[in-house]
Amino acid sequence: MRKKAAVKFRAFDLCAALILTGAGVVFLLPFIWMVIVSFERYANIQPPFPPRFTLETPSLFNYRIAVENGRLLRAYGNSFFVALLSVSFCLASSLLGGYALSKGIFRGKKAVMLLILSTMMIPFETRMIPMFLMFNRARLANTFWPLILPSVLDAFNLLLAKNYFDTLPDSLAESAEIDGAGRFRVFLRIFVPLTGPIAATIIILKFLGSWNAFLWPLVVLTGERMRTIPLYMAIFADDSNRFYGTTLAVAVLGVLPVLAVFLLMQKYIIRSVALSGLKGE
Repeated sequence: MRKKAAVKFRAFDLCAALILTGAGVVFLLPFIWMVIVSFERYANIQPPFPPRFTLETPSLFNYRIAVENGRLLRAYGNSFFVALLSVSFCLASSLLGGYALSKGIFRGKKAVMLLILSTMMIPFETRMIPMFLMFNRARLANTFWPLILPSVLDAFNLLLAKNYFDTLPDSLAESAEIDGAGRFRVFLRIFVPLTGPIAATIIILKFLGSWNAFLWPLVVLTGERMRTIPLYMAIFADDSNRFYGTTLAVAVLGVLPVLAVFLLMQKYIIRSVALSGLKGE
């Protein structure tokens, strides 16, 4: 019976692996085609149709056109500036808040946690107009601050950090507290060095969210020099809708930072989810 069960289990794993591999290939095909067309010399004149996955005249012509006026590089700089500050604020607030909600002892801790989690139930579209009016009255519209300041409180990343700190035993801080170390020093010296996996997860999730944001930047940014990568890609595709090769070259360049960050740090996401206790305990 055990042998039959083992054989069935292996057959199930094999079928699951084949199905997932096939699904992965299907999801990758559009991206592969996008990269191939971006390197096609005459894609602007005659876009390949039906789609093919071979290069007839490989060239960097489309990429030279994409970067020659400097607007794409400016959009890159804007996106990196916003993403860097957003990630920094979000990481600091999530670790501090997660530590306080996990290891802190104060009245109303559960109420504060429920209040923070309740913000996840409010769709962004319902908060967008009040946020715009608030930043506009503060004379911060058409600046990068409306994209950065909301990152100070991120309920999802705060929950990740709180659940991760729950897995760390309180005994780690006992010796330091006996020696007279305060709560904040215990946090910095004892717990922060152990937060590598969850910190990496917060960094990549916030970077992806900040880099790919489109709707909110479209509302608050109006100047041409303030465009981020998603805004530049959308406007470029609208203005150059017949230049398929160059448009796809811009899309490839816009996706590369996200892909690089994800490939470099994806292992930390799996590790942190396994350690952060998201199963609801």
